[in-house]
Amino acid sequence: MNQIDLKDRVAVVTGGASGLGLAIVERLLRSGARCVVWDYDAKALAALRGRLSAVTGFETDVSHFDAVTKATADTLKQHGRIDILVNNAGITGATTKVWDYPVDEWARVFRINVDGPFYCAKAVLPHMRAAGYGRVVNIASVAGKDGNPNASGYSASKAAVIALTKSLGKELADTEIRVNCVTPAAVKTSLFEQLPQSHIDFMLSKIPLGRFGRPEEIAALVAWLSSEECSFSTGAVFDLSGGRSTY
Repeated sequence: MNQIDLKDRVAVVTGGASGLGLAIVERLLRSGARCVVWDYDAKALAALRGRLSAVTGFETDVSHFDAVTKATADTLKQHGRIDILVNNAGITGATTKVWDYPVDEWARVFRINVDGPFYCAKAVLPHMRAAGYGRVVNIASVAGKDGNPNASGYSASKAAVIALTKSLGKELADTEIRVNCVTPAAVKTSLFEQLPQSHIDFMLSKIPLGRFGRPEEIAALVAWLSSEECSFSTGAVFDLSGGRSTY
C-alpha cells in the first residue's frame, strides 16, 4: 500500500460508519488523519466507536442544515479545525421508470445526495477559507455521467454532485482549497441491499473488467485527493469504473 501523508489532518467523512465510507475512514486513519464521522445511523456509529476507538462520531442527518451546522461546531470544538471533508453519505433511491418514480422518494434522494454535500460544504468551507487550506472530496457515480435506466433519481443526483464539484473548484481556485469528485462504477457495499438483482446484473454487465469495484480501491484515491500532494487538480472528476467510462 502506498503511503500518503495525512498526519494530524482532521478529516470529516459523512456516512462513514459503514460501507464505502468506513473503508475511507480506515484508509485515512492509516495515513495519519484524525477522523470524524457524521452519520445518521446511531447503531452503526456505536459499532464504529467499538471497532475504531480513535474515531469521533456525531449522529448527523446531512439532509438537515441545522444538523450539519451543529456537527460542524461540535467537530471544531473537539478538534479545532477541519482540513478534509469527504461527502460520502448517499442512498440509491427507487429502482423504477421515471413515470412510476414516487415524488416523495425523488425528493428524499436529492435531500441526501445533493442537499447533503451542499450543506456540508456551506458549513465547513468558511472555516477552511479562514485557515487557508482544505480538501473536499465528493463521492459521485458513473451513473451521474451515463444515466442508468431505472435509476433516474440516483443518476440525476450524482450528476448534480459532479456539477457542484466543478462550480466549487472554480470558486475556490484562488485559494489553497481543492475540490474534486470520484465517479466509481458499482462498488459492492451494503447499498446493494437496496437494489433488485436485475439492476445489479445490469451494472455488472457494463464493466469491462467483469467485476465490481472494491471499497478499498476507492478509498485509496480518496486518500490522495485528500492530501496536500493533490495540489494541481480542482473541479475534476476521477473515474474508477473498471473500464466503463471512456470520457
